[in-house]
Parts: sequence; structure tokens; C-alpha cells
Amino acid sequence: MAKQQELIDLIQPIVEGLGFVFWGIEYMGQGKFSTLRIFIDSPNGIDVENCAEVSRQVSAVMDVEDPITSEYTLEVSSPGVDRLLFTQEQFLAYAGEKVQIKLRAPFDGRRNFKGQIKGVEEGDVVVQVDQDEFLLPIDLIDKAQVIPTFK
Repeated sequence: MAKQQELIDLIQPIVEGLGFVFWGIEYMGQGKFSTLRIFIDSPNGIDVENCAEVSRQVSAVMDVEDPITSEYTLEVSSPGVDRLLFTQEQFLAYAGEKVQIKLRAPFDGRRNFKGQIKGVEEGDVVVQVDQDEFLLPIDLIDKAQVIPTFK
């Protein structure tokens, strides 16, 4: 988590300085197969040129700051319709949507939850799974992803 926060602190100002919304990052450190995935957004949407622009700027800073000392792949993308949720604000904005949540450690005997976001209460995401409501601590969430519904 410390490495993830260090990367966020380095990358977020670059993305926002370019006029984009910093949505979040995924860092999977696996030796020489590590990947740093940056998600950016904009009210006007994101295109390939936006991703390339952010990639160039972030690459330049990463080369100087060198927070990842091994080889890694840098990817820049829009969050997409099946977007990952990272922050309390994002969970609030997607209240009413269906999500799939995976926890770092078991909660109430399980790590995987699939249901509807009902809201956020004091740092916990309220998720309704079938007839049950669960209060899942945001800091225990490993991955939360919106399940798109097409109408």
C-alpha cells in the first residue's frame, strides 16, 4: 500500500495538471513483469491522444524520480464502463449501481461480494447482496468494479 500511495502522490498532480481527472491506478509488482496502469477521465471522454499525452508526461517524471526500480509496463486508459472504484467519493457517485468487490482479507467469512452499492457510511461501503446488507471497510477492498448494465 505504501508503494501505491507513493505512485499516486507522484502521478495524480501530473494527470490533473494536464487537465484530466485522475481516476486511480493499479500497480501489480511482479518482478520484470510489473505493470503500472493509470486510469484517467474527462467530462469530454478520453481518446488515444489523451492517453499518449499522459503516458509521455508520466514516463518522463518516472524516469527522473525512479519510484519503480525494476522493469515495468506503463499503461494509460480511460476507466471504461466497467470501471474500477478506488475512493469513497467514487463509491458514493456510483450508489445504485451493481458492483463486484474483492477484499484483501475475509469479512464475514468471505472475500467476494456481488451486489448493489447502497451508499457509504463512515468509511464503509454499504453493499446489498440479495437480501443481506454488508458494510465493507474501504481500506479492506482489494478491487471493486462496476458491473455495466445496458438499457
